[in-house]
Amino acid sequence: MISFVGAGPGAPDLITLRGAQRLADADVVVWASSLVPRAVLEHCRPDVVLHDSARMTLEDVLAVFAGADDGTAIVRLHSGDPCVYGAIAEQLDWCRANGRTFEIVPGVTSVAAASAALGRELTVPTLSQSVVFTRLAGRTSASMRPGEGVAALAPAGASMAVFLAGARPAELQAELLTGYRPETPAAVVHRVSWPDETIVRTTVGGLAEAMHELGETMIVLVLVGDVLGDDDVPARSHLYAPDFGTAYRLPSQEHSTAGRASRRRSG
Repeated sequence: MISFVGAGPGAPDLITLRGAQRLADADVVVWASSLVPRAVLEHCRPDVVLHDSARMTLEDVLAVFAGADDGTAIVRLHSGDPCVYGAIAEQLDWCRANGRTFEIVPGVTSVAAASAALGRELTVPTLSQSVVFTRLAGRTSASMRPGEGVAALAPAGASMAVFLAGARPAELQAELLTGYRPETPAAVVHRVSWPDETIVRTTVGGLAEAMHELGETMIVLVLVGDVLGDDDVPARSHLYAPDFGTAYRLPSQEHSTAGRASRRRSG
């Protein structure tokens, strides 16, 4: 069995219980030291065989898979959640083509960890009900379809998480300004949940300067959106509003009666 496990954002206690158990049971672990702290490997047995994928190609990783039989417990440990920029699709294709059993164990994304560290909800009524995960095209622009990317998605004004953009602050700011106001809140997050976590709050207009001052180019996540502002939320969610019924809860009688009376007066 090959388990594609999300390591979470970095802190070893932010891996899921299932992910930690797969590491504990693993005979072989392939992990990226550049993206996953060694502390996460504390969940492994002392005799586990480790392969650091930081200097490995896809072919090198597949060779590890091919060199073990299906009874070997292999963990391919990916940062965050393996389904978000994890490059697992081609590995899954290999598993299917070679009749190897596999599973995907979800992980906590860096976006979730960053929003928690910032103390902000990313989907606030009337501010944003969508969250966009994207990145700058850069050297891998061939992977981006037309209509994708920061500049194409910015005009929607939704909450946005931009991955893999730490090395090009000016380009990122310019693309964001195609849709966001200069005063739109933003945050630059480096190694969220790691011991050396750094968070810089800024605006879209001040983003490039803030990123330059941070001076980091790897493991940098940028969050953008009005939801990051310091003001109280402008509208509460309907989900728990007393006058809003759901399949599990009727609207309160007081609010229902007031609503009917208001409708009679306005009619």
